[in-house]
Amino acid sequence: ELILKRLSGPHVPRFAASGSLGKVPYIAMEFVAGIGVAELTNRAPQPPDEVARIGAEIAKALAALHRQKVVHLDLKPENIILAERGAVLLDFGLARHAELPDLLGEESSVPMGTAAYMSPEQVLGERSDPASDIFALGCILYQLATGEEPFGRPATFAGMKRRLYHAPKPPRDIDKAIPRWLEAVIVRCMEVDRSRRYGEAAHVLSDLRNPDQVVVARKSAPSKERAWGAIRKFFRRTDEKSLIGKAASSAVRAGPPIVLAAVDLANGSDALAGEVRNETARVLAARPDSWLACVTVLKTEIVGKTPDVDESGRLVYLQRLVALKDWARPLHLPEDRISYHVLEAVSPADAILNYAEHNDVGHIVVGARSSSAIRRHLGSVSTKVVARALCSVSVVRLKAVEEERRLSP
Repeated sequence: ELILKRLSGPHVPRFAASGSLGKVPYIAMEFVAGIGVAELTNRAPQPPDEVARIGAEIAKALAALHRQKVVHLDLKPENIILAERGAVLLDFGLARHAELPDLLGEESSVPMGTAAYMSPEQVLGERSDPASDIFALGCILYQLATGEEPFGRPATFAGMKRRLYHAPKPPRDIDKAIPRWLEAVIVRCMEVDRSRRYGEAAHVLSDLRNPDQVVVARKSAPSKERAWGAIRKFFRRTDEKSLIGKAASSAVRAGPPIVLAAVDLANGSDALAGEVRNETARVLAARPDSWLACVTVLKTEIVGKTPDVDESGRLVYLQRLVALKDWARPLHLPEDRISYHVLEAVSPADAILNYAEHNDVGHIVVGARSSSAIRRHLGSVSTKVVARALCSVSVVRLKAVEEERRLSP
């Protein structure tokens, strides 16, 4: 939603409205009439001229998107509509914006995207390079031209990693009617080493509209040569990052500095949560360009199943998320400077620390409860965070008398 609101132009649907999570969550956007690219891939192979025309429309839309500092990261036929005004890109649920921190990417340890169209760098966990969208475009062009998906639809991580070592069959090996220039464009889009792909979507657009300018280097390598190349890559697999090359200078840079407010809402928003909010406001005032990540941890059990609903039947995760938004409301931050995250973990301290490290958090604000025998023995959440955090940490405590009054029956 945050990304869609920031986008403009004919190649994205217009955002209309959104609903509150605590009431009725929804996103309303423009209805886009046209032909889905999925309909065309289902009827593939398409004539080469039609493949070039469709590819040019998609490349034009990608160029406009990348100029707005956004990488789509889930480009596939189902997310593209060919309308009268050109290609319209849909579903920005996995997208990355240069001016927003990539908190989504760090909530999951597995590659995010659609396996059939995912770039090698995405498979290895990178989510910042527009070249990933160009790779996906190449996969779509391959499918339109040949009627086959270049990498199939692998369901395992090992299956997805095969694309680092095994190039798909050249399009002309499937259909000799495909022009050499079109094959050259498709193959260049799908290079494993992203430094060998097109530098920008606009360059793909130019080649698709001007076939005479495409350089056809040489004939495709024989299958035996491709096999030996795959074997050489496989035995270099300990350095997989070297296979994908370095990101281009146009890669999305890191977002604004992040302040993480760790809020304990297990018993509702109490006095300590209020003091954490006050301290968070002071930290944000000193860092006016920062982003606030509001985090609360839903503690799970080591043994047995953690209940999904509370005594009244409400989803615990959703209830905690609504409570987190209520907690942050007095800060009056614009929605493009704040996000909300409920982390499920056995150890709250580990969850906070992992999140902070993976997101390059610059400052943590955390509350500390009163001392107890158990906390002294096991170590409190705040103590662990202070000891192991790689950034500045503000620990908030209530005065001893106030804490004692709160805990007394």
